[in-house]
Amino acid sequence: MISNQTTINDKPGSTMYWPFRSPVGASVRGFAASPIRRGLSCDNIRAGMQFCFAASPIRSGPGEAAGFGGGRGRLFKLLLLTLLLGSMHLSAQKAYELSSPDGKLKATVNVGDHITYSLTHESTVVLSASPVSMTLESGETLGKAPKGVKARTSRVNRTIASPFYKKSTVSEHYNELALSFNGNYGLVFRAYNDGLAYRFTTSRKGELTVTEEECTLNFPKDYMTFVAYSANEGSFETQLFNSFEGPYTHKPLSELDTKRFFYLPALVELDGGKKLCVTEADLYAYPGAWFKGNGSQSLKIAHAGYPQKTEPRGSSYFVLERAHYIAKSAGMRVFPWRLLIVAENDGALLGCDMVYSVAEPCRIADPSWIKPGKVMWDWWHGTALTGVDFRSGMNTETFKHYVDFAAKYGLEYVLVDAGWAIDRDNILAGVREGMDFAELVRYGNSNNVRILAWMSYRAFHHDMENVSRHFANLGIKGFKIDFQDRDDQQIEDFIYAAAEICANHQLLIDFHGIHKPTGLQRTWPNVINYEGVMGLEWVKFGNQQTLDMVTNDVTIPFIRMVAGPFDYTPGAMRNASKQNFKVVNSEPMSQGTRCRQLAAYIVFDEPLAMVSDRPSNYEKEQECIRFMSKIPTVWEQTVPLENKVAEYVSVARKDGNEWYIGGMTNWDERSLTLDLSFLGDGRYKAELFTDGVNANRIASDYKKEVIDIPASRQLTVKLAPGGGFAARIYQ
Repeated sequence: MISNQTTINDKPGSTMYWPFRSPVGASVRGFAASPIRRGLSCDNIRAGMQFCFAASPIRSGPGEAAGFGGGRGRLFKLLLLTLLLGSMHLSAQKAYELSSPDGKLKATVNVGDHITYSLTHESTVVLSASPVSMTLESGETLGKAPKGVKARTSRVNRTIASPFYKKSTVSEHYNELALSFNGNYGLVFRAYNDGLAYRFTTSRKGELTVTEEECTLNFPKDYMTFVAYSANEGSFETQLFNSFEGPYTHKPLSELDTKRFFYLPALVELDGGKKLCVTEADLYAYPGAWFKGNGSQSLKIAHAGYPQKTEPRGSSYFVLERAHYIAKSAGMRVFPWRLLIVAENDGALLGCDMVYSVAEPCRIADPSWIKPGKVMWDWWHGTALTGVDFRSGMNTETFKHYVDFAAKYGLEYVLVDAGWAIDRDNILAGVREGMDFAELVRYGNSNNVRILAWMSYRAFHHDMENVSRHFANLGIKGFKIDFQDRDDQQIEDFIYAAAEICANHQLLIDFHGIHKPTGLQRTWPNVINYEGVMGLEWVKFGNQQTLDMVTNDVTIPFIRMVAGPFDYTPGAMRNASKQNFKVVNSEPMSQGTRCRQLAAYIVFDEPLAMVSDRPSNYEKEQECIRFMSKIPTVWEQTVPLENKVAEYVSVARKDGNEWYIGGMTNWDERSLTLDLSFLGDGRYKAELFTDGVNANRIASDYKKEVIDIPASRQLTVKLAPGGGFAARIYQ
């Protein structure tokens, strides 16, 4: 096998190549390395006449060195070199450099027989030379022996509105390198202050079919990682059917499971406390990315093949057969962005906007009808009510009770979850006896509370237009669409179509049983939330011995939340310490303290946030429900405070003239000193909730007080094991 080769082209169809010793630049057998330009490659061997001097030495005479020995050998070598250098041209790599606006991030793109890029952040090597390419059904590989390269650079510095987000505006500031090649394709790189993005583009007539994408991440060291594997083991196909709700595993690159695939986002711990978050955006007509370790310091991408044959199973579709290709679409297109987000510290991950920034702009002309807010939710507590004079369950009386509660505390929505339809997979067949949607909508409207409805992917997929029209005419304001459980192109086509159809009928979407966000929340902002996270529902059915929601809670903000919002469904009023927690489906409890549940509404990005416990539990906890109900779900500004992945998280959010701060710890008790200098001048007070002195044993113990914010703007809070804090700051 020949590696580290240099290509020298004599004429079209004629190639000579020499093997180098590693590293490149060491002497070639029988030749000095100096005449050969360093950094050249010959991974692609063209058809035609070839002269190959293999690595094994040519037989030498007595006393001669391996290679070309003796006078005749030297004469032959000299003659050959003269011919080569006199009549051939060197196929040299071209290197293009791209830096971030602040100059800290630097990408070097090398275009030769292959295209590779490397990435550094100041003195930190993030990625060594990493190859990119895309193979088409025709056998052509975009990025393989590219010809006719043209480079164009540009700079962008602008502010875009982000009305349903963690901040009201996003700064789009990047430098761009656009490479185009013969064959009507290109590669675009963007360097932001917080990372690098790249994607392929094509401008061809007709259809284009992709069989494989090459995206190998080569790291210079055996860095530690945080990855979430598929919930299923076995074949790749088995692992692809997945709800994307796994816990994160902390392992070095070389120790990642070589038989299990993990989905994005993934986090890599670089030198100097820096982090690399790997994810993707704009998955239009293209499958989501998976990666797998290989026992080394590299990660290689994988994609699901396009489903050719499926069958309905439960509320979803199971893939029976896949095509040999991963994507088929129009030939005039842009492909998904590959995002390499580099954070100088853990807190920077909480403020990163790259997924939102690279996503296609909003397609809704007037999105003013989109209303974020809180949702009274029935499923977590099983529609089991106390203190009422009717039998609670999936009936109109129960949901009118939820409307009354929502109206009392200013919650914007009530969600009717699974169980209302006669046939959950044919929801136009009607509703079950005792459930009257029209009456519920009328009652909700009279109390300024809007109604949302659950439905399965299978039920919605086969008749999207009629289902949307029917429920919009009924007065329903949005859907929770559940059990997609895949991320192949068929699913991506579905969620884009669902977003557009629902937008046409002014319907919100909360996708459940779905992968991470990929920017669709900017393109179609009626897609107001995603699940794709290990949320509070796991305390109902998780493994009693291994379930660790507390560590999960202080990990997901730095990884999963970098991609976008998630529907975690917090709000438990039954809280348990580590030693007292039990998995209970009918009367669930949270792991960790009461203040942790309050903090979740501030720490987590949830434009549509569930209020998950039963109304009677909240009525007993007036201080908590009144505080929770006033916390906004979208923000004008977000400021990270003290943060460390998998240990603690804290953040400040601004809404109008008020700030909210919240934080959580893992199972370690700790104190955090928060820098609140962002408040500026003036006197401020805080309505502050902290863990009670006995919260380590009785997790519901908390202390509420009103304090003055110190003039020093330094506020120290103490957190119990599994604890949290939450505060509203005002003048």
